[in-house]
Amino acid sequence: MTEIAEQRILIHAPLGKDAALAENALSHAGFPCFICRTPSELLDELDKGAAAVLAVEEALPATVSGPLTECISRQPHWSDLPILVLTKPGSDSPWIKGAYERFGNLTLLERPLRVTTLISAVRAALRARLKQYEMRLADQRKDEFLAMLAHELRNPLAPIGAAAQLLELVADDADRVRKTGEIIARQVEHMTGLIDDLLDIARVTRKLIKLVKDRVDMRQVLSEAVEQVNPLIRKRQHELVLHLSPDPACVLGDYKRLVQVVVNLLNNAAKYTPENGHISVHLRVPGDEVVLEVSDNGIGMEPALVVRVFELFAQGERSSDRSLGGLGLGLPLVRNLVELHGGSVWAKSDGLARGSTFTVRMPRLADEVRATPDRLDAKSQASGTVTPLRVLVVDDNVDAANMLDMLLNASGHEVCTEYSASGAIEQAQRMPPQVCLLDIGLPDMDGYELARRLRVMPEMESAVLIAVTGYGQEQDRKKSSEAGFAHHLVNPVNAARLLTLLAQIRFP
Repeated sequence: MTEIAEQRILIHAPLGKDAALAENALSHAGFPCFICRTPSELLDELDKGAAAVLAVEEALPATVSGPLTECISRQPHWSDLPILVLTKPGSDSPWIKGAYERFGNLTLLERPLRVTTLISAVRAALRARLKQYEMRLADQRKDEFLAMLAHELRNPLAPIGAAAQLLELVADDADRVRKTGEIIARQVEHMTGLIDDLLDIARVTRKLIKLVKDRVDMRQVLSEAVEQVNPLIRKRQHELVLHLSPDPACVLGDYKRLVQVVVNLLNNAAKYTPENGHISVHLRVPGDEVVLEVSDNGIGMEPALVVRVFELFAQGERSSDRSLGGLGLGLPLVRNLVELHGGSVWAKSDGLARGSTFTVRMPRLADEVRATPDRLDAKSQASGTVTPLRVLVVDDNVDAANMLDMLLNASGHEVCTEYSASGAIEQAQRMPPQVCLLDIGLPDMDGYELARRLRVMPEMESAVLIAVTGYGQEQDRKKSSEAGFAHHLVNPVNAARLLTLLAQIRFP
């Protein structure tokens, strides 16, 4: 099927002047038409593509409507071909009564009818057909995205698997074990980033994300974003030039999410610009707005893509270097996060190989006050003096439990590990822990119920319960809190964050 064929109205009225009159009226209204003079020609043209069929009742006897029904039944799941039939005045034939069941998306127009009535009916049918074509395109993009997701998730598994086998062979070689561990850590971090992007886009598009807003200077946001993206920019040998306003560029926003916005824009510029490219960033404060522009001299975009670049699954239309990975969720996240901050974002490109510019506009706060939220430096917190804690790890995944055991032991904590809820209760009675890391998905009793049972034990009254789970939505965190958990960690657990959290726990 071609795009031109799919816009056509197929007219089947082999008797009289109906076909010519209909074609004349519809053509003058701007609708492309094709007259099918025989039933076989109608079926052949349908296979090539059509936006709708306009036929007269007399031209659809059983010998024609049967093959036509069979043709319609072979439509793909997204398709519901509109069929408009011009009927005789006062017609109430058995054919009419069964037509709805046979054809599905059927509109009956009783003759004689006004030209305006015919045109409005065809226009309505075409609007519905256009929505079907959009659904088809969305399906195609989704399929491409899922294929890309499978590819991206599969890539890190190869080095992880090889590293695991290597550890068995070089267990006595400390240096090789250390390097192998670094490989595993990098690949797990990469996979975690992909999954975090998926969770972020799900939360943001469903408006489930909560912003922690404070006065934020976008100059500091830009500084941290550049620091995060700098390794990629250096790897691609790009020139990055910053043009910053000398005045505070303060907005009311969530510092972490605004950094995420700028990081995604810089990543996008770095990925879609060939090596040794040029990226420039302008941060201005005209009037009551803060304006951020990220420009590059990269591969650019065709006009049709510019208007869709912030939509989900649009990445497949850009010929990026797949070695750089990514799921194409960065720009949809940018748009949603900026809009949650009361701002706007749009893209501009003069065409392929002409570069791109992305502009973010946000409401500006009074510039006489400058402040940003304090941020926790996990590395410095975790690297300080450790106060040993008695920690109980509970997880039916033996490998996961043992890895946490080794990590916490190596960090100076006293650790006991159990692989079931019943074992955890017995262990807590024998030697009450100060901290419990509980997997939610235990087979014999879920982590919520285990937390409730531990909490009512007198010896566990002051213990800190930490939920460990693969679910990180707002409702999951609320459920954990209601069950008695003080903290909620999402798998795979970030070691630095866990150690930082434990370092903050104090007991009399």
